[in-house]
Amino acid sequence: MTGMTHAMQKGSNIPVTAVAVRAVLRWTGGPEVPDVDASALLVGPDGRVRSDEDFVFYNQPRHPSGAVWRLGKKQLGDGITDAVQADLRAVPPVVDRILVVASAEDVPFQQVRDLRILLYDATATGGAEPLAFFDVRPETGAETALICGELYRRGDGWKFRALGEGYSNGLVGLATDHGISVDENAAEGGSGADPAAGPNGEQTAQMRPPGPSGSQQAPQAPQPPVTQAPPPVQPAYGYPQPVSPAPVPVPGGDPTFRLPVQGPQFLRR
Repeated sequence: MTGMTHAMQKGSNIPVTAVAVRAVLRWTGGPEVPDVDASALLVGPDGRVRSDEDFVFYNQPRHPSGAVWRLGKKQLGDGITDAVQADLRAVPPVVDRILVVASAEDVPFQQVRDLRILLYDATATGGAEPLAFFDVRPETGAETALICGELYRRGDGWKFRALGEGYSNGLVGLATDHGISVDENAAEGGSGADPAAGPNGEQTAQMRPPGPSGSQQAPQAPQPPVTQAPPPVQPAYGYPQPVSPAPVPVPGGDPTFRLPVQGPQFLRR
């Protein structure tokens, strides 16, 4: 790498003059290395999202503003990358920071080899060198999600900070900590598909990862329990039987009324 590339330490920051940047997560694959996903959270000065739409991840790959989106995975030899890109000119003014996150599904990052985040000028052409890189090392090794770095506003410009902050409860814990309403049922099954309405009508992010082929799997909607209508109640044999309402007498008598034919039980003997 040339002298133009900053080798960053945890907590250090650099100014970002590019109008659009690409944050690339890179690691070395292997038989026991988990799949890693890149995602981004757009948060305000309070460190929380405005809504679940501010969470850009595998099931919501593009922010509604068009300012941040995922680019998807690539493999070059043993190296694997996943990336997010941001057009800093289009980021809504209420967004103070963009967190770049790496997550592994229920597998600790101590099994992820050579994890690095690289920041590129997305407007550069050809084989441009990265603006900066940071080797992300989990503090405990038990983390299943890491905030690798953040783009944040400083005056009228932007800066990038190397972080490496981890969560042992995965992407669900990290997202919840920043104000995301997570569908726990979908998360337990492993994550994915479009956001679904929560119990109060709000949108909840369903975090089901893509399937083995890389395609996203839509969650199965919960099916209502199948119940059968109870059989109609039949009157018991004998008494009491259902009683028909008594006839209402017609004033002055009913001229059409006739006594029924008397059977043997009514004859004198």
